[in-house]
Amino acid sequence: QVQLVESGGGGLVQAGGSLRLSCSASGRTFGNGYMGWFRQAPGKEREFVAAITWSGGSTYYGDSVKGRFTISKDGAKNTVYLQMNSLKPEDTAVYYCAARPFSGGYYDPTNYNYWGQGTQVTVSS
Repeated sequence: QVQLVESGGGGLVQAGGSLRLSCSASGRTFGNGYMGWFRQAPGKEREFVAAITWSGGSTYYGDSVKGRFTISKDGAKNTVYLQMNSLKPEDTAVYYCAARPFSGGYYDPTNYNYWGQGTQVTVSS
């Protein structure tokens, strides 16, 4: 059974500030798949934020976070991080990490099989 546990990093920050989210996976590694971050604001659909391939470390970002957010991984710890800089009020959302064991479709939340519990990030203006 795969478990994704998000820890640390969430909370309230002023616009322009930074936060780092962590997501640790237990139960298996993801071979050719992806680890991703998504977010969901009240009344909105779940939005792709970033993804990283588990094997090669290639990274992908949603347009709204490019240049501000960085996804990275520590294979030895089975942990993925999301460093969020230059935060804006519109980044306010619940952030979820997710895992997909297969290649392709990293941007679509319906392609992910496993999800973390979610972390609230609130950015004040």
